[in-house]
Amino acid sequence: MYAVIRTGGKQYRVAEGDVLRIEKIAGDVGAEVTFTDVLMLGGTDSPKVGKPTVSGARVVGKVLAQDKHRRVLHFRKEKEGWTRRRGHRQPYTEVKVTSIAG
Repeated sequence: MYAVIRTGGKQYRVAEGDVLRIEKIAGDVGAEVTFTDVLMLGGTDSPKVGKPTVSGARVVGKVLAQDKHRRVLHFRKEKEGWTRRRGHRQPYTEVKVTSIAG
């Protein structure tokens, strides 16, 4: 069984046991999180498609890590000879999907 969930402005196709990196959400390492924005359930006889979400469906996961991605560099160079280098590290939450209920 799989589900399509929406979190952090993005959509993810998940199944039980999947580990995914999503935009940072509140929660300590080891805590359970519940996703109620389930857009689609599949893998059974006929898929259930929500309008816009499937009512009563939820995906439960466990927080494995709260960390930051690798640094992304932004480099600017102007004609006059000056340069500027800036960086950014986007925080993320690593979640392992434990169950899908529909």
